[in-house]
Amino acid sequence: MRHEANRVLGPPPGTSSIDFETLFRQQFSYVFRTLRRLGVRPAEVDDLVQEVFTVVFRRLADYDPSRPIEPWLFGIAFRTASVHRRTLSRRIVEVFADGDDFRDDDATGPEVAAADRQARHLVLEGLEALDLDHRAVLILHDIEGQVVPKIAETLGVPINTVYSRLRTARAKFATRVRRLRRRQGEEEVR
Repeated sequence: MRHEANRVLGPPPGTSSIDFETLFRQQFSYVFRTLRRLGVRPAEVDDLVQEVFTVVFRRLADYDPSRPIEPWLFGIAFRTASVHRRTLSRRIVEVFADGDDFRDDDATGPEVAAADRQARHLVLEGLEALDLDHRAVLILHDIEGQVVPKIAETLGVPINTVYSRLRTARAKFATRVRRLRRRQGEEEVR
């Protein structure tokens, strides 16, 4: 059994009709954004994207191409981020301020770009108030637009758990954003 784990990686036997290279090119930015939204620090996100796609490569034969790919990728990214978070010796929260990871190419000028950067900063700071389980549900539902039954299936939890986490996550997120806005207003007055 051990020698199988050490074998040279090649395409998994029985791989579906999905081409890994095409999948990688099409879904790289989705996986990158998902990991950042899940709280992976900018300095570590590239390594975790690689880990996610290593798992994808090995498990591509398990993927059912009749189903949407993003929930499947989210589940892998969520588990990868979760394992990574558990291995850290201490929790370090770092929210990037420049927003380069989510650059909006449609920005029409510096004012729009600055407002977009500030909004992204607020969202990421708000997400930092949440533990990984609550954050995942909020991202999937409110950012990615997935329905609750699909989220429950993706995360492997009961539907009522998703509703409970979503309600709690929204409340914590809103409280954190209100505090940040209040603090920003106080700093602008000074």
